[in-house]
Amino acid sequence: MTNNKINISKTLPVLFGFFVMGFCDVVGITASHVKEDLLNGFSPEFRDTLSNMIPVALFLMFLIFSVPTGILMNRIGRKKTVLLSNAITIVAMFMPLIEYSFIMTLLAFALLGVANTILQVSLNPLLTNVVKGDQLTSSLTAGQFVKAISSFSAPFIAAFAGGMLSNWQYIFPIYALVTVLSTVWLMATPIEEDAVENTSTSFAQVFGILKDKTILMLFLGILFVVGVDVGLNTAAPKILMERCGLNSIEAGYGPGVYFAMRTLGAFLGAFILAKFSSSNFFKLNMIVAVIALITLMFVGEKYFIFTLYGIIGFTIANIFPIIFGMAIQAHPDKGNEISGLMITGVFGGAVIPFFMGILSDAMKSQTGAILVILFSAVYLLLLSLFKKYTATNK
Repeated sequence: MTNNKINISKTLPVLFGFFVMGFCDVVGITASHVKEDLLNGFSPEFRDTLSNMIPVALFLMFLIFSVPTGILMNRIGRKKTVLLSNAITIVAMFMPLIEYSFIMTLLAFALLGVANTILQVSLNPLLTNVVKGDQLTSSLTAGQFVKAISSFSAPFIAAFAGGMLSNWQYIFPIYALVTVLSTVWLMATPIEEDAVENTSTSFAQVFGILKDKTILMLFLGILFVVGVDVGLNTAAPKILMERCGLNSIEAGYGPGVYFAMRTLGAFLGAFILAKFSSSNFFKLNMIVAVIALITLMFVGEKYFIFTLYGIIGFTIANIFPIIFGMAIQAHPDKGNEISGLMITGVFGGAVIPFFMGILSDAMKSQTGAILVILFSAVYLLLLSLFKKYTATNK
């Protein structure tokens, strides 16, 4: 077993890219602000449906661009693909400042979705070029921890922009500046990439892997775990505004609590999963998450709701990498294709909020949104109970 040392000077700029990857999680805060700022002229029955189109626009891009990004990466290399995603992110972050309207915000987050898709497909493989051997798994976990810190900090950056800078929208140029720093740092770092075998993989071949029932179930698991994550991120401020009478800035701390505990969960998960069965950890976390979501349907006290957000954030923190690892281990000979396919499942961040908006408008309550999230969590619980899909991770 090899035990290669980490080249810190090359690893840090790649890990910093995971912070940029976390920018997509500002979508929940943005949806709440857009609903409050721009949709007051619309019928109340459609405000949730319209505001939830923002995460739909972002995460729809994962369905469209994941596989093409893999093909592009084989042609121009991983580092250039990451830099391309950063350039698109910078453009997207300035669009709401050019014109703050619902349509422009929708377009900006669609473009951010394109950038984030490219980044998620290319950044993990780039990390494998600077970290080898026994250190790779811990470095990949570190990357997810950095992404979680980014997600956790978003509500506080929005609150800082709204308070100190008098406009929450200044979160966008702050993010653009961070992306510029990430770009310059990575450009200045020489990275020798592994040679890519000159083989062509078609869309049909990649999606044909879904004929394997195990991969299909795990793919749906990715779709639903991202749906739970983005869905609660999107609904959390609205629930607090509806039930507790908070304004959009105060309610923005709801996702902050969720992401704080998700960050803690990701950090502790790296140590827990090194000692305990990931399949049993999967089951335990989903049992607790389902109980917390059922409880969330009936409570109206502010601090109780914050507590439930924290519990759900902690329990959901490691589910994505667990399912992702199960899929790779199911067919290690098709690791690249399965990786691209699983990232396509991030499209769940578009599907679940779309149905959340429809049901919450139909019920005239955010309880409808919670029901959709609960359905997703129940699927994950059932998936964790099927030994066929978890046998490789005992």
